[in-house]
Amino acid sequence: MVARVRPRQLALALPHAESLTRDNFLEGSANAQALALIDAWPDWPNRVMMLVGPEGSGKSHLASIWAAEAGARSVAAHTLTPANVPGELATGALVVDDLDPASLDERALFHLLNLAREDGAHILLTGRVQPSSFAVTLHDLRSRLRAVPVVTLTPPDDLLFRALIVKFCADRQMIVDEGIVSYLSTRIERSFAAARRTVELLDEEALRLRRPVTRALAAELLKDPAA
Repeated sequence: MVARVRPRQLALALPHAESLTRDNFLEGSANAQALALIDAWPDWPNRVMMLVGPEGSGKSHLASIWAAEAGARSVAAHTLTPANVPGELATGALVVDDLDPASLDERALFHLLNLAREDGAHILLTGRVQPSSFAVTLHDLRSRLRAVPVVTLTPPDDLLFRALIVKFCADRQMIVDEGIVSYLSTRIERSFAAARRTVELLDEEALRLRRPVTRALAAELLKDPAA
């Protein structure tokens, strides 16, 4: 787990842009099937597809790659309403990001899926759970969701995990060596979210203390007495 430190002085929070292009996407066994789906468009097995995976697993990055290729609009799932569905689908391709049953407008999603079928549009859904598990009240929507083919992104293997740490550091313009990458990769939870958050905390701590990013600083952050 990622250890948190109590800040004694706030570091200046600056935005860190993350490139979501095809060239910047890190490939690995965890996302190979999902990437193959994006690259296969428009030869999809179904006009509506869904990417499912944990936080930070690359769903939005893949969706961004597809949107650029397909000329698709992108919309957060919780903002969908029956009234705005036709406009969102105007280009004939749409990303619906972070589909969550807790914040889902069932009538809007049902309308969207029906309109996409009528118009021959493509839709890429993303979310953290399988659509077949959604406890929706609209019977017809339930059957539509169960028919949506799903491609699942899995936790990263060792090679991809280390590459993710390097990428997140590069996104924040942090200079790190192989020792730091190896240290972090063996001491934090093996997940996309943990890698991102640990790098963020390490960067913030280095700025706060005005120290370089070192293995010793990482050990202090993680409160590792063996370091």
